[in-house]
Amino acid sequence: MRQRVALIVITGLTGLLALSPVRFAAAADEVKKEVTGKQIAFDNRKGNCLACHAMPTIKDAESPGNIAPPLIGMKARFPDKAKLREVIWDEMKFNPRTSMPPFGKHKILTEEEIDKVTDFIHTL
Repeated sequence: MRQRVALIVITGLTGLLALSPVRFAAAADEVKKEVTGKQIAFDNRKGNCLACHAMPTIKDAESPGNIAPPLIGMKARFPDKAKLREVIWDEMKFNPRTSMPPFGKHKILTEEEIDKVTDFIHTL
């Protein structure tokens, strides 16, 4: 009887250990599915940058708007990436007549999303 119980316990533990790689693989897949700054910028429920800005260097930036400056040469325009982030956070601080939504101030985007969009836009 003791041998049978021990075998059942060992079999159960082996089964649990066998599941561990599956859990690790699932966690790795979640990391792969992480949303990029480009995805946020293109998402019409999030950044929606294309509603107003053209992105001439991005081939899949389809149907861009033309009411805001094109997003090109951003490193030259914003050598300090922190300044670009501030503009995305709340452009009204710098231009009270802007039509750009204050993405951070109004919590349209999270801090992490603003960081990702800033990183993406800064590459254009």
